[in-house]
Amino acid sequence: MEPAGEVTALLHAWGAGDRSVESRLFELVLPDLHKLADRMMRRERPDHSLQPTALLNEVYCRLVMARERDWQNRRHFFAVAARAMRRILIDYARSRPKAVRVPAEGLEAWLQGRDEKIELAVTINGLLDEIEASHPDWCSIIELKFFMGFTDQETAEVLGVPLRTAQRRFGDARRWLYQSLESRSCQAKTITTNL
Repeated sequence: MEPAGEVTALLHAWGAGDRSVESRLFELVLPDLHKLADRMMRRERPDHSLQPTALLNEVYCRLVMARERDWQNRRHFFAVAARAMRRILIDYARSRPKAVRVPAEGLEAWLQGRDEKIELAVTINGLLDEIEASHPDWCSIIELKFFMGFTDQETAEVLGVPLRTAQRRFGDARRWLYQSLESRSCQAKTITTNL
């Protein structure tokens, strides 16, 4: 049996409560999970105190706790893992203390855009939670492309769809996301002006 098919079969057994398959399952998926964590952490700031291995450990714990869910296939498993990584990083950013020691010579550059980037990530996280119910495929594509930096080809492969389909869905998802961000930005400006 090919690894992708074996992973799907192991996921079905694991989801049905067979704990004996857990070690073989994670032996097969751990290298790809580590690549996901590495890729996601490369998009974070260079001085991030969370390392890819720590992110991977957090995701592993969450996946083990969610083992008895209806795992559809390998793609579904990695989409859930990517979503868990995104949420861990968002929660981590929210919980960071505001006081950070920054050398005076780099202060201006450090201050520019720092809070805005965190706010943008938090806002996009909320929008993804909104869209997940109506368009789970759009949510997965945005997670893979925006949060993980996947190329169009990598995204298509992970989702198991043709390249053109992935590109079309990403275009639709991106339009929806920008319209939603623009709408929220206009609402925030109106609220601020009225205060």
